[in-house]
Amino acid sequence: MTVKSGFAWLLFIVLMAVAGPRAQAAVFNPSTITLANGLQVVVIENHRAPVVTHMVWYKVGAADEVPGKTGIAHFHEHLMFKGTKTVPPGAFSAMVARLGGNENAFTTQDYTAYYQSVSVDHLEEMMKLEADRMQNLVLTDDVVLPERNVIIEERRQRIDNDPGAQLGEMMRASLFLNHPYRMPTIGWKNEMEGLTTADAIAWHQKWYVPNNAIVVISGDVTMDQVRPLAEKYYGAIPAQPLAPRVRPDEPAQFAPRRVTMQDARVELASWTRQYESPSYHRGAKEHAYALEVLSEILGGDTSSRLYRGLLIDQKVATSAGSSYDGDNVDLSVFSLYAAAPPGGGLPEIDAIEKAVDAQIGKLLKDGVTADEVSRAKAVLQAEAVKARDSLSGPARMVGTALATGSTVADVEAWPDRIGAVTVDDVNAAAKAVFDIDYSVTGILLPQAGG
Repeated sequence: MTVKSGFAWLLFIVLMAVAGPRAQAAVFNPSTITLANGLQVVVIENHRAPVVTHMVWYKVGAADEVPGKTGIAHFHEHLMFKGTKTVPPGAFSAMVARLGGNENAFTTQDYTAYYQSVSVDHLEEMMKLEADRMQNLVLTDDVVLPERNVIIEERRQRIDNDPGAQLGEMMRASLFLNHPYRMPTIGWKNEMEGLTTADAIAWHQKWYVPNNAIVVISGDVTMDQVRPLAEKYYGAIPAQPLAPRVRPDEPAQFAPRRVTMQDARVELASWTRQYESPSYHRGAKEHAYALEVLSEILGGDTSSRLYRGLLIDQKVATSAGSSYDGDNVDLSVFSLYAAAPPGGGLPEIDAIEKAVDAQIGKLLKDGVTADEVSRAKAVLQAEAVKARDSLSGPARMVGTALATGSTVADVEAWPDRIGAVTVDDVNAAAKAVFDIDYSVTGILLPQAGG
């Protein structure tokens, strides 16, 4: 559960009072161009400090992997730091650190992104470095095979040593029957062990091309300053034939699934349910914005239905919440979750499940109230206002949207689309998504007798 900022709420009320109902129309006010080679460049101006965040997004992720090669998207993310014809392995990160900046990268099911935050006078060096490894990455067994051991160890630490993460993997594999979203982003260990240098080279050549990339720069710059640098470094890289993303559809589902796991490392028993749901781009996407509002109503903060019902009224849980994110290329997931009191086991989990089912039943029977919808929309819109104060936040939000199929106009219209959601919209979305046959329930318990 995320507790929303009281300041954000107050800020929204003040802005609405001063500027009227259209105050949210421009979220980031980005500028965008597309180079001749197909690379999209976006600039989000923020002149409060002489710093920038420079991000490169590739429209490829773990869901684009071929069968038997899970983990190659994340593996390749690591290998992007292994050097080029002119930059030795490890020198990229060392150069960013020497300039007083910070950098990292991340991989999801739908995209892979790389970023650096530096003073504005070092932006050109970052663009030169990123363009260099887009075109000139050098991969040999000497650097690839040791790094394969690194990602296997990362999996051991992040997944194999974490019962909650292990349960999450099993739930995801059960929720999606056919779509590659069922595969873990980090990969299955047995397949990670077989990834090769040739696999990494083929991945780079297929997907790491300018016409499959987006550069987002947020900070103390303008498009007039960025355009010549983008043309100089990225524009010199030729476009390449781009393979289509091939992703199978999900079949109809006819039965709910349950995954129960016991482990001595578990300290608090927990309950989770995931429903297959539409996104902004796939499925019954007309429900996506209403699902954002519904998630806020059900589990957004301490006034939400799940928090009040499970923690205050029935006192069967120590935490409870919900989550939904429509920014997927394909289908998404609507999640409900709660944790039992310390020392709790299966009886406490059963009480939680009955309480959640009662909340969902009441929601489907009676619907949400106008007051709940109004407050949830205001909180979500206030977060859009607050996001403007961040440097890297806008770059991440815009990059995520563009990498998953939305447009700059979609990003800017998000607060108004949230504002247009009605009570009827939320009730219709709930009825569309809360179909138990399209769900998986996960139960995590301490070891029996422990």
